[in-house]
Amino acid sequence: MGNKINVLMTGAGSPGGPGIIQALKKNTKINLHIADANPNASGRYISTDCFFHQLPMAGSEDFIEKLLNLRINKKISVLLPLVTKELFKLSVYKKKFLEKGIKLIVSDEDALFLANNKCLLYQHLKKKKIDVPKFFIVHNKDQLREAAIKLNYGKVPVVIKPCIGNGSRGVRILDENADRFDLLFNHKPTSIFSTLSEVINSIEKKKMPQILVSEYLPGNELTIDTIVEEGIVLDCLIRTRTTINNGISTSGKFINDKKVTDYINKIVSSIPGLKGPVGFQIKKSVLGKYLLLESNPRIQGTSVAALGLGINLPVRIVDQALGLNLKKLKKISGISFARYYQEAFYDS
Repeated sequence: MGNKINVLMTGAGSPGGPGIIQALKKNTKINLHIADANPNASGRYISTDCFFHQLPMAGSEDFIEKLLNLRINKKISVLLPLVTKELFKLSVYKKKFLEKGIKLIVSDEDALFLANNKCLLYQHLKKKKIDVPKFFIVHNKDQLREAAIKLNYGKVPVVIKPCIGNGSRGVRILDENADRFDLLFNHKPTSIFSTLSEVINSIEKKKMPQILVSEYLPGNELTIDTIVEEGIVLDCLIRTRTTINNGISTSGKFINDKKVTDYINKIVSSIPGLKGPVGFQIKKSVLGKYLLLESNPRIQGTSVAALGLGINLPVRIVDQALGLNLKKLKKISGISFARYYQEAFYDS
């Protein structure tokens, strides 16, 4: 890279922030700046050798102005956002940032909008004849009840999730036959199992968001980390989701599966404008076929587990933004991982 490159990473306090910070710091040519709306973000205190900047929330009117001022004052060359809401704001101003000499690691606005909306994404892929779970899109509780029945609710579980959402908010597995005693005593209160009647009663007369109602995929789940360039998948790492905590992988294993790789390639090539890191979650159907659950058009927190394979995805993403050729990956499977909590201490 020549001289040191000033890289700004936002979302220092996000679940994946501290791990991505540590990964970026492994490249001595990166001069790392980190930012968050929270002045006590965890990443700030486990990385005291990085420059910390407090930013307003993505919805604030001065969010873009503050970032551009950082570019001028700190000579930031690359911006890597971790916060989903920031992606949309930044994609609108992508051209403006490029004019100021800062490379944004963000997909184009239309691609972001499609990839982040589960309903539009399923509709798009179905139109492109790319396999997805059986689904319906509903706008009220009557349509929800009707869709669930069409998917054989009562005989098999059915899944509901908001078209736009993250962190498993609003996601429920509706299962009339689930063992309520087992759920009460063997599952945490955060269990996502429910019933159609419980959800209908919760909605009452309130206006509900647009919801995706789909078949339940009972098989094992995989997460895929990719780096994308103009419809081509440059990197594709597949990992199992052996244990999950609040939607975040806490242990798994990297595997190699050509059918999965081909499936992800089809999805990526169908969405113009995807660029940089894009994550996918897929799950095996009752027929034994992996189908898409959702996509995340950003770097995923657990992507740093690839360090166990000798692959530093955050650094590769920065290299891509700088226009550097990425070396071909030598090993993409055969390593297992487990994540754990780490404390950050600060003077309060």
